[in-house]
Amino acid sequence: MPKVKIYVTLRDGILDVQGKMIHRALGSLGYENVDEVKVGKYLQLEFEDDADIDQKIKKMCEQLLTNPVIEDYTYEVE
Repeated sequence: MPKVKIYVTLRDGILDVQGKMIHRALGSLGYENVDEVKVGKYLQLEFEDDADIDQKIKKMCEQLLTNPVIEDYTYEVE
């Protein structure tokens, strides 16, 4: 049973408001050496079989799991 790990991040040039707020909060807690924070999503899927798994993952990400206008994704199949 293959497991798929999907990592979703904002595209370059898209303002990461949540990342900026976390960066600011870390600085106020004394962690001033953190240069940048980016927030994303992590999804883990399990499949019954691995037939056409790459094609299925790409289609799921483009149709539902990501917003292709502002997000990029990568994935790993185990």
